[in-house]
Amino acid sequence: MKKILYIVLDGLGDLPIPQIGNKTPLEAAHTHNMDALAKDAVMGCVYTVGKGIAPESDIAVISILGYDAHKYYTGRGPLESYAEGLRVDDGDLAFRVNFATMEDETSDMIKDRRAGRNLSTEEATALSYDINKNVKLKDPVTFVFKNTIGHRGVLVIYAGKDRILSGDITNTDPAYAKQGAFGIALPKFEKVLGKAKPVEGKENDPACVLSAELINEFTEKSRVVLNNSQVNKKRIDEGKLPANVILSRDAGSSLPKFPKIGVLYNLRFGCFVEMPVEKGIALLTGMEVVDIPGPSGDLEKDYILRAEKVKQAVKIYDGLYIHIKGPDEPAHDGNLEAKMASIEAIDKFFFGKLIPDINLEDVVIAVTADHSTPCMMKAHTDDPVPFMLIKNAQKSDGIGNFSESNSKKGSIGTINGTGIMPLLIKAAK
Repeated sequence: MKKILYIVLDGLGDLPIPQIGNKTPLEAAHTHNMDALAKDAVMGCVYTVGKGIAPESDIAVISILGYDAHKYYTGRGPLESYAEGLRVDDGDLAFRVNFATMEDETSDMIKDRRAGRNLSTEEATALSYDINKNVKLKDPVTFVFKNTIGHRGVLVIYAGKDRILSGDITNTDPAYAKQGAFGIALPKFEKVLGKAKPVEGKENDPACVLSAELINEFTEKSRVVLNNSQVNKKRIDEGKLPANVILSRDAGSSLPKFPKIGVLYNLRFGCFVEMPVEKGIALLTGMEVVDIPGPSGDLEKDYILRAEKVKQAVKIYDGLYIHIKGPDEPAHDGNLEAKMASIEAIDKFFFGKLIPDINLEDVVIAVTADHSTPCMMKAHTDDPVPFMLIKNAQKSDGIGNFSESNSKKGSIGTINGTGIMPLLIKAAK
């Protein structure tokens, strides 16, 4: 059986942009190595969760790993909290959170949802310490707040014995809505701090009412602590935005119960993941996490390191899931040039260092994305993502370069994300 290299470029998908000749960033970027693979590939395009759903990364990754997100998903909060080593039992309440900036200490208007994107780990850790030490919720409720990467963090609220909490509440982060259990990125939203409340139909559910009350209480009390923090006073003195409010979203009150990927496919899977949500999914699906350093900011160094690690790991595992964050963040900022630079760096330093040392007769390679993040939208959309599958001796589509437009012409056609894993397993056999 052939080894599987399943490579996912976060936020790769995009739409035609007039300033680059109505091409997408992928189509306009110089991608010699991916295009060389495309000559031997069959292609298609993928709605990672389903047509009409603009997915967050969590439900997209769950889907492209072959799981029905509608069936298994319980919220992003539990996934990220579990990945960070926090206990999440049924009836606890877990959130994904952001440090953010308010217009002033009393306003409900949000100035920046990510506190300027320059919150250091040292600063975030100090702020987390202040919150855990100084915020007290109504007895017997306790909580653990933990920063993760940059402005991101997680929060788990424990209601105590014989009290059950529920994730069926709305977000305080206005950039995301809830569609059932799914978190949905909104293309447009009013920058106003939200008040959590039970979702429609759950208004009289005691667990939902209590859960909404608790996160609103946490938001108000933590805001006071953050406004008084020495870290934020120093940031203001340095001309930086203070991280003076916590935005919460994607609540969940249990962990998903995934069938283990090794049992489903009788394969040992390793994975390369950078963000807490992807790590949480990997651990809960039974994949083994390959340790890699976090991004250093030096794209050449980071992608060459990942290529070298893949070359080592492919000797150990039957399959590797390789999630590369690169293109998504600049797309959220609407930075076309930076997104193209990220794609070109991945092509040159990851694929360029990996492919020459891989025996293509022994592997099946898939390249795709978890979702589209168009630069013009600065948000995830429901647009399909490009997909290509390379297997030695297969008849290729002969279309040419790897791109959104070419993928739509491919022989695979249009599939949903849950259809990818069966294709890979069939090709590997």
